[in-house]
Amino acid sequence: MFVPGVCREADCAVRKGGSREGEREARAQSLPFPEQQGVRPHFEPRGGRREGWWRRLALCPAAALQPRRDSLRSTPRSTPRGAEGRSPWGRMRRLLWAGCSQLLPREAGLHARKLSAAAAAAAPRCSLWPPALLATSGSSPSASAGLLPAPGHGAPCRWGSQFNVPPSALFVARPVGVCSMMKLPVQASAEGLDAAFVGVPLDTGTSNRPGARFGPRQIRAESAMVRRYNGSTGAAPFDSLQVADIGDVNVNLYNLPDSCRLIRESYQKIVASGCVPLTLGGDHTITYPILQAVAEKHGPVGLVHVDAHTDTGDRALGEEIYHGTPFRRCVEEGLLDCSRVVQIGIRGSSYDPDPYEYCRDQGFRVVPAEECWRKSLLPLMGEVRKQMGAQPVYISFDIDALDPAYAPGTGTPEIAGLTPAQALEIIRGCKGLNVVGCDLVEVAPMYDVSGNTALLGANLLFEMLCVLPRVTTM
Repeated sequence: MFVPGVCREADCAVRKGGSREGEREARAQSLPFPEQQGVRPHFEPRGGRREGWWRRLALCPAAALQPRRDSLRSTPRSTPRGAEGRSPWGRMRRLLWAGCSQLLPREAGLHARKLSAAAAAAAPRCSLWPPALLATSGSSPSASAGLLPAPGHGAPCRWGSQFNVPPSALFVARPVGVCSMMKLPVQASAEGLDAAFVGVPLDTGTSNRPGARFGPRQIRAESAMVRRYNGSTGAAPFDSLQVADIGDVNVNLYNLPDSCRLIRESYQKIVASGCVPLTLGGDHTITYPILQAVAEKHGPVGLVHVDAHTDTGDRALGEEIYHGTPFRRCVEEGLLDCSRVVQIGIRGSSYDPDPYEYCRDQGFRVVPAEECWRKSLLPLMGEVRKQMGAQPVYISFDIDALDPAYAPGTGTPEIAGLTPAQALEIIRGCKGLNVVGCDLVEVAPMYDVSGNTALLGANLLFEMLCVLPRVTTM
């Protein structure tokens, strides 16, 4: 790299017919350190070998010049020995080294092992991510029947707790690290977990605007704003439960029935391990195979369904499986305890003169959006808790239940919906119920460039985590 205005001696050497080796040495000797240029490097190697490092930037090829043995300290010489690690720059450098070392793949070889060792020595208490819990973006042949695996194995990330805890932005910058739900550790299965965030990036069941396949990714990105404790309710889920992100179900985008099979098989494993799944959708089709797996263990479950639509259609274009039919299929298969089903926020035009007839015939309680306007839903949720009793309950929240003024990033928006405050009242009103699973579906991020729909979804998923059984309060 040539730095203008600082290599005049090297230029003179060339004009005088000097050798190329002499040119390199002249450039290296004439290149000032960054402090002399008024530039502070953003990152430099451990050990303070700044001189050799900046020389390598000045010379080409880099291999022609070996780093000098004498090293310069990265803090002023007046700094007492040992004070470097306590300076802001020293702390930042330790964090950077810890993060970068863990992002290197295990297969990187001897250099990666040395780097990891150096990082461990530099930041023994500040490791951003254990090597085992790095997210994977690709699939493998072994992943064709379920969850995508994450590489490696080992202990989860802990911050002064026996449980997995989201890292604080006071110590780790929000853009740093692998993009997981709330920046929690990522692992390949639900074994050993009390609750798990799992993505189902499927939208081939949509009837209007597609794009919900990108919902899990965007919800995870926006979830970096969600913190450890619920300041409103006092819930402390990460002091009570072992929680992690277990990645995505490897769905078949070209075959909806096969995707349902893959989802069902993946959730059978999750539920069998004793873990409560919190699902990032995906269109509402995914709730059907999830409930198949949940009901296989718990029997027919109660349902708190928050949505603009009842999703109890029979078929469309000759197909029985799409995002408008999941709960009719569930009724037909006996997956729901119909006396304990409530649907909140239903609204919009319809193809039938009485769009709620099927729901009432099954014994569902339907709460249209008009009955929710301009009022608190706390009394309603008191009635819902009595209706649900102590038996297992599943929460399914379609983001289009909210008014598109708050959540425009969805495929089938309907005007005059619920408010975010009412959404919080509904979810918090489920506290005390025997919740065995939850999902947040139909986030289609490309229709909301602000990211607010996904941010709202991430917060609602956190609220669902906070109402799970065994979650303690501060």
